[in-house]
Amino acid sequence: HYGEIALKGDNRKFFEEKLVENIKKSLQANGVLFNYVQRISGRILVELKNQSDAEKAEGALRKVFGITYFVFAGQSQQNIENIKSKAIEILKYENFESFKVETKRGNKSFALTSQQINEQVGEAVMEGLVKKVDLHNPDIILYIEITEKYAFLYTKKNTGIGGLPLGVSGKAISLISGGIDSPVASYLMFKRGVKIIFVHFYSNQQGYEQSLEKVRDILRVLKNYQEKIKIYFVPFGEVQKKIVLKTKAEFRVVLYRRVMFLVANEIALQEKAKALITGESVGQVASQTLDNILAVEEAVSLPVLRPLAGMDKIEIINMAKKISTYEISILPHLDCCSMFAPKHPATKADLKEVKNQEKKLKIKKLITSALKNVTIENLT
Repeated sequence: HYGEIALKGDNRKFFEEKLVENIKKSLQANGVLFNYVQRISGRILVELKNQSDAEKAEGALRKVFGITYFVFAGQSQQNIENIKSKAIEILKYENFESFKVETKRGNKSFALTSQQINEQVGEAVMEGLVKKVDLHNPDIILYIEITEKYAFLYTKKNTGIGGLPLGVSGKAISLISGGIDSPVASYLMFKRGVKIIFVHFYSNQQGYEQSLEKVRDILRVLKNYQEKIKIYFVPFGEVQKKIVLKTKAEFRVVLYRRVMFLVANEIALQEKAKALITGESVGQVASQTLDNILAVEEAVSLPVLRPLAGMDKIEIINMAKKISTYEISILPHLDCCSMFAPKHPATKADLKEVKNQEKKLKIKKLITSALKNVTIENLT
């Protein structure tokens, strides 16, 4: 079952077809065999080849954006006697004393109303299994859905991760560090249907290889949500040295980030991506004041998406734990933005002064040099 997709009007078919495609990919990646995945009215229907694959299928479906919830259902012919028989067949294996029946009748041509179905199936279960009806606090609920051609019965709803199907919103570049924030920002943009290519900036300090491996470990977790992960590793130490030698100390971090954005912007143009993504949260650190955000973003032509902008650190940490990146993110790593960081960075950098400082640098040459030494990896 999906939620937001149902509001897409004339574009709904496009979103549904992408969701079908993504479900197939996730099932295949998890070794789940199926006969078909198809669209029906308001739902996606999957028929598994083996009932024993249900547990693997559950794990696969929990990672597919666009699914609000999913169920493992029994199927019945669309007549009340078959529905009664299927209800007893499903419930006889459950441990309960009280129950209720909830019916959704999408196919309005079905002869009985939802309430009539509830009553007749409830009576059959009471007599067939000797159980009692409790409409307010039942031990179990039997759900019945009457769709265009099918009748489905089930007792448990599995929550999905919602959002939009991955890929429907185009492609973006995520500036990923080894920290807590940027993996969460990337996850949230996955959830809005954005496919992501990653860019990581590093300095050739002692131990940097370990930090790069940490980034790979984070991306392997995010690979649960996007099957193919591509990352650009950009050496940034020489750029930083030039900035340190030629510009005022208080503007270093802003200038670092301007050049990072410019490099990422060039990569985005090469990859035909439509936006940049960062893990910035307004006011969290000196570079994330509104003045500094303005001074950095002015450098690039593409929009910069900041899904964490209004979140505090506790909220971000909780989400990092939820998506299983937190334990990796808190491991020690070398953050190139902290390399040569001044004691008193500007918190309200004046854009005019930032640009004056930038004129002391050969920006195009710095960007070309950084891009020339990029390493591209596709994680498996």
